[in-house]
Amino acid sequence: MNNKLNTDKTDLFIITGGPGVGKTTLINGLANKGFTIATESARAIIKDQVDHNGDGVPWKNKQRYAELMFKESLKAYHQIVDMHPDRIAFFDRGLPDTLCYMKMEKIPVTEKCYETIKATVYNKKVFILPPWEEIYETDTERKQSWDEAVFTYEKMKETYTALGYDVVTVPIGNVERRCAFILAHV
Repeated sequence: MNNKLNTDKTDLFIITGGPGVGKTTLINGLANKGFTIATESARAIIKDQVDHNGDGVPWKNKQRYAELMFKESLKAYHQIVDMHPDRIAFFDRGLPDTLCYMKMEKIPVTEKCYETIKATVYNKKVFILPPWEEIYETDTERKQSWDEAVFTYEKMKETYTALGYDVVTVPIGNVERRCAFILAHV
């Protein structure tokens, strides 16, 4: 099976990393500058599942949670492509993040899943935010320990690299500095 992706779509950028590293703040900063964004679906999925007494949360049914993340990530991708086909867009996580989660949790990854990820084309350059202990917090949706957050970062970097992406580490800093760094690399 060829796990390398066709990453020639030049205007769709993923921002990834472990939990609690400032991805959402950065994405919102880019939105405030007029860029098209796709927000992360994980928190919305967890909130919806908790509100409706569903089991698609990481602490109950990891496979169902992964399925919901995959579905919502794919939906967000197509919404951006269909609604803003000629604009630069930033994604708070991409489909490969779900692949990474599935591998970390030892959830079987089907050939169809791999094929969908390969067909969902982003820019080859992926921005990753490193662990930042000073801002890391747990809450009702984010329950990972600091060590789990660091492990997730390492696995995200490994997953994107294995898929053929060029992983660019965004330096720790305030949102303006991080936005400027990303825009200088876009």
